[in-house]
Amino acid sequence: MSTFALASRDFVREQLRAPLTLVLLVAIPVFFVLIFASVLGEFSKALGGTLQARSATAISAGWAAAFLSGTLAFFMVSSSRSADRRLAMAGLGPTKVALSRIAAALVLGLTVTAVALVTLWLRSGIGHPLHALVAIFAFAAIYIGIGAIAGALVSEPLAGSLLVLGVFSIDAFSGPQMTSAASGIGTYLPTDHAANLLTAAAAGHGSPVGDWRGVASMALGAILIALGAFWLAARRRFQ
Repeated sequence: MSTFALASRDFVREQLRAPLTLVLLVAIPVFFVLIFASVLGEFSKALGGTLQARSATAISAGWAAAFLSGTLAFFMVSSSRSADRRLAMAGLGPTKVALSRIAAALVLGLTVTAVALVTLWLRSGIGHPLHALVAIFAFAAIYIGIGAIAGALVSEPLAGSLLVLGVFSIDAFSGPQMTSAASGIGTYLPTDHAANLLTAAAAGHGSPVGDWRGVASMALGAILIALGAFWLAARRRFQ
């Protein structure tokens, strides 16, 4: 097994070795799909939005993946400052460290996506499961980028966690279906296309090519940004 694969495996095990993390992988999707969905629906109704109960349930699965992936990515960066330096100095180098970190983050993101997808499926069913899988993973990938940036910029765990939570709150409650406004900041937020794709997939509807392209570009861009954040963090400590 290559050093890259070994490092990636160890990074995943590092995040999952805490029993609380394993509990949260199940508890957070259940909480979001069963409880947070109703919060989104009521909030949208209060603001004159058009978010229906089924759509809110579907989007909540995406938010569960986003919240967990973003938080795990943040702590992966913030808790790896000394470890990455030692690995780089031992010969792995900042590039391989960054690639191993992003591979581990994506494996965790896929795990979270699978749990959220199953929770949604059991709760209300899914019209297009494959489309929903792609959309939920897009939520996870986008927030891997956000969490990695927060971890690279903020070293204090509480401040960094609040930063990720702040971005998450603005994103979740400013979507285009959350208010009566025909346009607004929601259409410029990173998960707009993923949310459209997920709600359509849950209802069994197709999605326009623009949403698919938007999801692909945002997810890929976030992964590249996360890779850059991991690389810069390892590079600064390596020199």
